[in-house]
Amino acid sequence: MMNEELFAKLIAEIKVGKHLPDAIYLHKDALSALPKILTQFIPAVARAVNLDETNWNLVKLFKKEFRLSLLYYPDFYIDSYPALNQSLNVNLSKLSHRATNYQDSDNPPILHRKETMVLPSSPYYEHFVALTQEGENAGLYSNSRLIGFKRSWENLIARHGYELVDGRLFRSSAIIKKNELGIDRHRTALVRHELSAPMKTLVKHGYLEGSYSIFDYGCGRGDDLRELEAHGLDALGWDPNFQPDSDKCQSDIVNLGFVLNVIEDQDERLEALLGAWELTQQLLVVSVMLANDSCIAQFKPYKDGIITTRNTFQKYYAQAEIKAYIERSLQEDAIAVAPGIFYIFKDKLEEQQYLQRKYKRHHSWQQLTSPAPHDAKDKAKLLVVQNQALFDSFWLQCLELGRIPASDEFEQSEQVRALIGSHKKVFNLLRELHGSKEFEHAQKRRKEDLLVYFALSLFEKRKPYTQQPESLKRDIKALFEDYKTAQSLATELLFAIADNELINQQCIKAHDQLKASVFNQGHSLIFHRNFIDDLPLLLRAYVGAGLQMYGELDEQIDLVKIHTTSGKLTLTSYDEYQKSVPFLAERIKIKMADQEIDFFDYVSEHRRPPLLNKHLYMAESDNNYEKQKRFDKRLAKLMDFEPNEETQMHRAEFDVLLGKNNKMVKAFSIINSTPSKPQ
Repeated sequence: MMNEELFAKLIAEIKVGKHLPDAIYLHKDALSALPKILTQFIPAVARAVNLDETNWNLVKLFKKEFRLSLLYYPDFYIDSYPALNQSLNVNLSKLSHRATNYQDSDNPPILHRKETMVLPSSPYYEHFVALTQEGENAGLYSNSRLIGFKRSWENLIARHGYELVDGRLFRSSAIIKKNELGIDRHRTALVRHELSAPMKTLVKHGYLEGSYSIFDYGCGRGDDLRELEAHGLDALGWDPNFQPDSDKCQSDIVNLGFVLNVIEDQDERLEALLGAWELTQQLLVVSVMLANDSCIAQFKPYKDGIITTRNTFQKYYAQAEIKAYIERSLQEDAIAVAPGIFYIFKDKLEEQQYLQRKYKRHHSWQQLTSPAPHDAKDKAKLLVVQNQALFDSFWLQCLELGRIPASDEFEQSEQVRALIGSHKKVFNLLRELHGSKEFEHAQKRRKEDLLVYFALSLFEKRKPYTQQPESLKRDIKALFEDYKTAQSLATELLFAIADNELINQQCIKAHDQLKASVFNQGHSLIFHRNFIDDLPLLLRAYVGAGLQMYGELDEQIDLVKIHTTSGKLTLTSYDEYQKSVPFLAERIKIKMADQEIDFFDYVSEHRRPPLLNKHLYMAESDNNYEKQKRFDKRLAKLMDFEPNEETQMHRAEFDVLLGKNNKMVKAFSIINSTPSKPQ
């Protein structure tokens, strides 16, 4: 019987196909190279969802989920970069499926590197290899994020000075040159090849899944709109230069993306903000460009901004400055989501739900063994075994919530009630079968999540209990008994982050529990951003308080430093962190007491300091841990530093030591460098 464990094992054995970090793509004609169970299982899934075999020719197998997609590219062998006609996603865990049709889309997803999806014995293999080599030679694959959809792919080809003729790349006879004249606002509208930063935050928080209407106020050339429309979303937009005839209409979500910073007239700037707010029904997203004084000083001043080298106006803001401007203009709280990006909620219930989700850790599913009944006559326990998937789902929901779910919080409530009885009876039975330890741990985690949420919500206006979502009221009753107790504990937690001695003690505790960290006594604790949720409660609140100003962490931030005595938080970003020796690209220091953020950019690559002993920030379970540790020990011996503690070194010193030893770093090896020939 195919289950999640067997599926994952079989997927891990596959050597053919196009391998991405999370999935494998393979043409139907190459299924013969898969394990026999999969060659039978995949077509059987297609039949089970009533998908005719002529309506799919590619399969996408997910590496980390019990899921697959059956894809239909009708011109796979004909078109050099074929377009997706239909995708049918099958969730094997939930036994559900969903079809997405791209037949009428003018910007469908397209395929590349087709040679990886067929077998080398295919008669088309060499032709596909030649197509990919053409794209490589033209430099079209340097950024894989820009090539997934037809329009962005065509724009990329044109930008590189090529044309697509009968599926093959040819040099364009001429390239259109730009004409830069005067201060023209329309020249500030960028051509985007992926979603803009504010739209990406909406994706991250589940606002672009189809439940909300979107209006892009100042949509520029409409690249975001085209992408949203390609996903079937209700999205409209207006722009004074590119879409002046479109109607401004009210929508659940209004995006004012990088508009305020290009309007040189302050009154008109305010009108834009108020106009966008008037159209907002639930959530307004405001984003602007940020820069520090040293950056702004490079340009010619104009009014309250500068004139750029492209002869456009820009008003650069500081994070605190734009937050204050929004709140002063709208008389509403502005929530920092990322540097320069803020959410302002008109729907206050939606605001509470967002803030709660923001600080909620999600229980990661672990396979729960099916316990044998203690008594063969115990009908209820036997029913659990016979309906394992149903009761595993209920138990997981208990772990997710840290309490017994209400009827409307578990979709299959009626089924479990019909089989055994009330939710409380089912919960008690499952706790007996699984033991109490896992639930107690989940309950503790959920309580801590809520305390972090309540503590950080004290930075904003406190919302009365009556305005809290119903699910949160249930959490409060189950975990704190009443709202007053929750608020009191949260207040104590928030005040405690100012206690330097207590912060230092918690950093020691965190370092003992979290081996993937560096602790400098009396100074700081440094760790990778992936381990924030593993910190003690007080330190989670400390980090959360710092991020109230900065916004949410994204994948560009790698390491986090908690300063134990100065009330500061430092975020660092490295160029290609996955390398054996990444180099510091940006450092952000958040001064919580002063409510200031300092950005330090290491623009010049030859001045970027190296991150040494990177294994200290990695979990021992990481696949690359041992390889990184061996490398770090060899490098430490060569350069004469301690391999098991934080080591700082200037880039010049790093380069000199390598050169002095005639060595160079290549991947995770230290090899001899080629000595220069004498003149």
